[in-house]
Amino acid sequence: MSYKYSNKKILILGIGLTGISCINFFLQRGIVPKIIDESQKPDYLNKIPKNIQYKLGSLDKTWILESDLIIISPGISSFKPILIKAQILGIEIISDIELFSREAKSPIISVTGTNGKSTVATMVKKIAEQSGCKVCLGGNIGFPALEMLDKKADLYILELSSFQLENIFTLKSKIAVVLNITEDHLDRYPMGFKQYKKIKLSIYKNSEICLINETEKKYYFKNKNKKYITFGTKKSDYYIDYIKENAFLCYKKEKIIDTSKTTLYGYQNYENALISLAISDAMNFPRNKTKDVFSKFSNLPHRFQIVHKKNNIFWINDSKSTNVNSTKIALKNINVQGTIWLLLGGDKKSANFNLLKNDFKKLKIKIYCFGKDGMNIAKIYKNNSIYVESLKEAMILIAQKVVPGDIVLLSPGCSSKDQFKNFEERGNLFITLSKEIS
Repeated sequence: MSYKYSNKKILILGIGLTGISCINFFLQRGIVPKIIDESQKPDYLNKIPKNIQYKLGSLDKTWILESDLIIISPGISSFKPILIKAQILGIEIISDIELFSREAKSPIISVTGTNGKSTVATMVKKIAEQSGCKVCLGGNIGFPALEMLDKKADLYILELSSFQLENIFTLKSKIAVVLNITEDHLDRYPMGFKQYKKIKLSIYKNSEICLINETEKKYYFKNKNKKYITFGTKKSDYYIDYIKENAFLCYKKEKIIDTSKTTLYGYQNYENALISLAISDAMNFPRNKTKDVFSKFSNLPHRFQIVHKKNNIFWINDSKSTNVNSTKIALKNINVQGTIWLLLGGDKKSANFNLLKNDFKKLKIKIYCFGKDGMNIAKIYKNNSIYVESLKEAMILIAQKVVPGDIVLLSPGCSSKDQFKNFEERGNLFITLSKEIS
């Protein structure tokens, strides 16, 4: 289907990287859109061409209701009353990913999940490149999908958040995968976790191959015409098998990769690698290329990354941990005789931190809570937690008490937006301070 936009009143919501990529998309086609941002001082205001009309500070009702097509950035909720009204009136609201999917000519691999999606998308990209494929990776990972259209690619990989999936309708993926679904962004969705899960699962709607978790398969699908590949349990096509201390990535009872011969560390990375292996097999990439990538793959920045080691004290930056389950996973990856000094806090996005209580009972752990919801989190773990206002204050206190054999772990389980620009800024502060104060 060919989509025409020339006679439409087009409005873009959000002056971030996504919004700027949408402006450029339409200008390249000779169409001049309007743009709105809820902030009075959006970061990319200076990137807007002079011929573009814009409004700042709030969603202008007049501009919204006179539009034919609205492209919404992921940071803006689709559930605002004015946008619901626009939809009722028949105004089309889509994401930049929907625009991209209408134009893309090469196969697409789509990856979503509460945790691990950036790592899996990056692993698959590296395997594809090793296999001689021209590949572009974009979406939630920080490179706008629409900018990939300007590059020659044999394959596109989309890393997608639930926010981006809210307004996608025609995405036809060669392979789609939901890595996992646990509670997150409950402050965004009026109907809570059920709605969040439904949006995540919509990635499978038009996909050719569905890569799914065996344990939840019965809840996902009724369409027997689709091709399914499963992972997660020993009944699955792909699974992890432990023999003594060693983890093996397996396919149908065959041991494919011995993780001891790779740079992978921790269960989460084994699972990420397992899913990357399944995707690569489905794309017919040579297994030896997959093994090559795993043999030297290092964790992405801010994802369970050992950033400093001194006096046998490890400082681990897991700032990308923005939900409770990601903190659970980080703790599961640690095997230490000493004390874990855990930095927890920020904006908890209505999440339930009681879910960590059982994990803490099994560990020798001291918890330092900081940020907007730090005091409330500290009250849950009052026997072994302390509240301080900032990450810096917490780290200074911890540095005075750690001893050889201990681990200092930043795995906040919360959004960083209360005190930082993003999780990268939070992680970078942790890296700097860990080297200065240790």
